[in-house]
Amino acid sequence: MMKYLIQGFILGVSYVAPIGMQNLYVINAAVAMSRGRAYETAFITIFFDITLSIASFFGIGLLIDNFYFLKLIIFFLGSIVVIYIGISLIKSKPQLSRNNMDIDITLYKLAAGCFTVTWLNPQAIIDGSLLLGGFRASMSLYACKFFIAGVCMASFIWFIFLATVFLVFKNSFNENILGKINIICGSVLIFYGAKLGYNFLKLIFYS
Repeated sequence: MMKYLIQGFILGVSYVAPIGMQNLYVINAAVAMSRGRAYETAFITIFFDITLSIASFFGIGLLIDNFYFLKLIIFFLGSIVVIYIGISLIKSKPQLSRNNMDIDITLYKLAAGCFTVTWLNPQAIIDGSLLLGGFRASMSLYACKFFIAGVCMASFIWFIFLATVFLVFKNSFNENILGKINIICGSVLIFYGAKLGYNFLKLIFYS
């Protein structure tokens, strides 16, 4: 049980931690808004991120369980895409903006913004489906529930941590530090991409 929970947590952190649209939205809220509004942003983002993760994990996973060739395609493409994402993260140069958030934004508009950077983000949907759906196909039903629980825990802890850190140290972070975070997360994603590639080779040669 703990093994799959920890695996899901590690993968979840490496999936949500890269400084992308969701993270920059939470970071900028913490930098430009009040403490309460920053945490509202974090919790709303957590909700949308977890629902997207669950949909990607079980929706795509169920399909590839029933179609062998789809499973092969997911493993193959998933491996390539995840490794590519990892390499891109290592090479990326994130930019932190302190002046592009509306400090008087309503809760409705805030939720709409969080929804947009999550569910209307094609990269998040594709990446989540390939990454989480691919791992769903390689696990038993017993392992799945603990794995996805770990992924959800990672989302909750990460966004709360992110908001808290930037609220407390909002004047101490710069793009250089964010770049180092991306290097670490990119390396982890490359490892998981290689693991998906290994699963693809196992299906080809041992099935």
